[in-house]
Amino acid sequence: MSVTAEKKRVLVAMSGGVDSSVSAALLKEQGHEVMGVSLQLYERPESAPTGGRTCCSLTDVLDAARVAKRLGIPFEVIDLRQRFKELVMDNFVEEYRAGRTPNPCARCNERIKFGILFEMLAGLGADLLATGHYARIERDPRGIFQLRKGLDPGKDQTYFLFGMQQEHLARTIFPVGHLEKPRVRELAERFNLPTARKQESQEICFIPDDDYVRFLEDNGIPARAGEIVDAAGTRLGSHDGIHHFTVGQRRGLGIAWREPLYVTSLDAGTARVTVGARPELLRSSLLADQCTWTAGPLSGVFEGSCAIRYRQKPFPCTAELLADGRLKVEFREPQHSVTPGQAVVLYDGDRVVGGAWILPGAP
Repeated sequence: MSVTAEKKRVLVAMSGGVDSSVSAALLKEQGHEVMGVSLQLYERPESAPTGGRTCCSLTDVLDAARVAKRLGIPFEVIDLRQRFKELVMDNFVEEYRAGRTPNPCARCNERIKFGILFEMLAGLGADLLATGHYARIERDPRGIFQLRKGLDPGKDQTYFLFGMQQEHLARTIFPVGHLEKPRVRELAERFNLPTARKQESQEICFIPDDDYVRFLEDNGIPARAGEIVDAAGTRLGSHDGIHHFTVGQRRGLGIAWREPLYVTSLDAGTARVTVGARPELLRSSLLADQCTWTAGPLSGVFEGSCAIRYRQKPFPCTAELLADGRLKVEFREPQHSVTPGQAVVLYDGDRVVGGAWILPGAP
């Protein structure tokens, strides 16, 4: 955990879950001046199920307030609903409209937690920002801050944090990054926190019923019919909109075939969904843009590993920046389901080098 012996004023982003709750408790125990804040990010529909597995709902905000009261720390709620809609929810819709599969958690970290909230630190009277992410920050002998994987391999969240740069790493703490999840639960019980046994959040926070197709159609994406074709362009069936699909999808195609078929690509312009057998999902490389680097951009050819989805074990690759600013990544072995709209994150061992957003098509 990147905390010095010097006591600091730390703003803890409290999501209402056990991880951020324990983070606040640990920092207070260490003698820091701790302040809690929850972000009101979206309006939960009255018809939405309660007690679900999302984060940042009104119930979560109330849970965070209960934890803050238990710890005896100041707490406030910041209303970022409009900005969250503009920066995360609208992006989610537009990515699907373009035939890509977005990653709203990474966008939220980039634009909200380490964007807007980070910029508010001084105004809130804090020196540092802390969250409950499973990741670590270390300062190397050159004085450069490095983002490293959390020690619990099953909980590491650096895939969602690749957008962090030196200015963020220098003023951020991940108090549970050096712990495994069972230990965090034990600490929550020891601190007698009301969130000690709270279930994990899994669904997209602003789609609590997990019906993302309904959400997209309610937010302006029309049910535009199109064809389902094979790689040769032969029509195999039809569909009600490409927003029903993502690369790698097998179920819900509505096609009876002699072997399992998977979505291999989406074309927003023609509303075509291309499918094929599993080997047709294999790709040996990708192109990505909107690159972000934790300690400066690549120079020459990078040799290390990468991940193209959350909880994927990074696999060997090489990468280089092209003259136009895009990132080209080549895999040592072909990979399934390289999905436009998702992130590719580069690793050097357990250190995050940077990442970018995967583009459609092959290099």
